Amino acid sequence: MSDARPSLGAMSDSSREEETLGAARESDNPAEKDPSDWVTGDEPMTAPQRSYLDTLAREAGEEIPADLTKAEASEQIDRLQSATGRDSA
Repeated sequence: MSDARPSLGAMSDSSREEETLGAARESDNPAEKDPSDWVTGDEPMTAPQRSYLDTLAREAGEEIPADLTKAEASEQIDRLQSATGRDSA
């Protein structure tokens, strides 16, 4: 039986950046991504984001606009978690 594996071909284009898997990240959490890089970051915040943001804003004694995007809500959540002592850092 022959071990016939498909050839991926040589990447001879030196101008193309080499892609790697498992590379070290700045964060320990590989799921963490800058909200400005989110593909869906411009969509309205999710119901869970809205609920958690409401809880955090009340705890911090702040009022937050209700029409935030997913990315904006995430940034506000991070900020308010720090302000209320709920951050994991």
